Amino acid sequence: MQVIETEIPAVKRVIPKRHGDDRGWFSEVYRADILSEHGIANAFVQDNQSFSAPAGTIRGLHFQVAPNAQAKLIRVLAGAILDVAVDLRSDSPTYGRHVAVRLDATGGEQLFVPAGFAHGFCTLEPETMVAYKVDAYYSPADDRNLRWNDPAIGIEWPVAEAGAILSGKDKAAPLLADLGRVF
Repeated sequence: MQVIETEIPAVKRVIPKRHGDDRGWFSEVYRADILSEHGIANAFVQDNQSFSAPAGTIRGLHFQVAPNAQAKLIRVLAGAILDVAVDLRSDSPTYGRHVAVRLDATGGEQLFVPAGFAHGFCTLEPETMVAYKVDAYYSPADDRNLRWNDPAIGIEWPVAEAGAILSGKDKAAPLLADLGRVF
């Protein structure tokens, strides 16, 4: 398993090794000991899974505030996504910046997003299934979101605004400038 820092070092790409033969492949997708060696020592408490039928579905940008802020370890079980993490840590030199990584079921790469970041993704293929571990339980009282297309963040989504498929909650999310200090 490889763990590679992104341009925002707290966000890490996790690349499990696949052992293949004529039957297919086997992979250890989660190893607490190896991840801990790379600064990912989170105790994950909940597994989430989402299915998006059409390509162009955007889920996010979501986060939870303290005391239930969440770190996430994201992987794709079917299809492909552009996975995005936005730094919301107000004292961070990368505040307001983002990391965008393509994840797909074929490659098996994962993305670790620590607490203090908004997270979201856009499906690149129809019938995409995403699984992610979180280190704090879902808390409706602490649930927040950030506008997916905030020009101050400048995410280059792979879908035009008119073609993006979003929930009502995500369409109405606040801009970064309107969030205030959340972390």
